Amino acid sequence: MDLLQPALGLFTISFLIFIIVFLILKKFAWKPILSTLKERETSISDSIAAAERVKEEMAQMKAEHEHVLAEAKAERSKILKEAKEAKDLIIGEAKTQAQAEAKKIINEAYTAIENQKMAALTDVKNQVGRLVIEVAEKVLRKELSDKPAQEQFIKQQAESIKLN
Repeated sequence: MDLLQPALGLFTISFLIFIIVFLILKKFAWKPILSTLKERETSISDSIAAAERVKEEMAQMKAEHEHVLAEAKAERSKILKEAKEAKDLIIGEAKTQAQAEAKKIINEAYTAIENQKMAALTDVKNQVGRLVIEVAEKVLRKELSDKPAQEQFIKQQAESIKLN
């Protein structure tokens, strides 16, 4: 049983050693340990605060990014709509201009055809006039006195002249 009960001398020496170690630690180690713990606590709380700020900034940046992305999509849609309207306008103007050009060309062709027709009719009239004059000249040269002979001569001349 002596092992379980410490001797009074051993207890006293152990207690004195404990007090001496405690005083040495209190004088030399306690303040640096407490200051280190305080610094560590401050560092951890600063890190947590910085992490919270970064988290808030990231949330704000994400919101700004989404807003900018939405604006970019709206701007893209607007630009595409304007481009489509411009394309439709250009196509419409080109069609209108092409139709106007086609009408102008058709009108010019009709005018040219009409001019050629009038020139051909004038030429035919001139040829008919010359032929009539030639026939009249031949009739007058003949100077026939009787009417049936004159009609026969006119028919004969008309058959002999070919219209080209």
